[in-house]
Amino acid sequence: MNTRVVGRPEPDEIPSPWVGYIKRVPELDPVLACAAQIEETANLLRPLSDADAMYRYDRGKWSIKEVVGHLCDIERIMAYRTLRIARGDLTPLPGFDENAYVPVGKFDNRSLADLVGELRTARAATLALLRTFDTDAWLRRGTANGKPVSVRALAFMIPGHERHHVEILKTRYRVGSA
Repeated sequence: MNTRVVGRPEPDEIPSPWVGYIKRVPELDPVLACAAQIEETANLLRPLSDADAMYRYDRGKWSIKEVVGHLCDIERIMAYRTLRIARGDLTPLPGFDENAYVPVGKFDNRSLADLVGELRTARAATLALLRTFDTDAWLRRGTANGKPVSVRALAFMIPGHERHHVEILKTRYRVGSA
């Protein structure tokens, strides 16, 4: 039985750049959203070949493989932030440049299946962590990238960020269209 009560984050818990991501998660429990989402994303990407996954919809845009690699990176960073804040660590957490991470990640040199496998593994670790939080942990707040944020805002941001990129994969990359 699920006795977890997370509650939606209040506006003062959400850094302004994340508001749109969090709005993409209407579910009341971000853990359940994360658990269901990984299969949806994997199923969307499954039909693509490695050659298909090299597609970029415009010059200077990430390939599909790079988008998946980016999702892996963000999953880990947000889960790390969630861990630190949930454990009561008040140390301000630094920001990062996602655009600098992607080229160094060399995601295009890997198979799409390997990248999706990594995303599954990162999500499994995130879920294992989130499932340990009690009511007090969900409400803890800290600072990331110079902005106040709560554990629950981070937990909603994780699936919201992925939904944002899945929508881009569907609309701009035409993944999943017949």
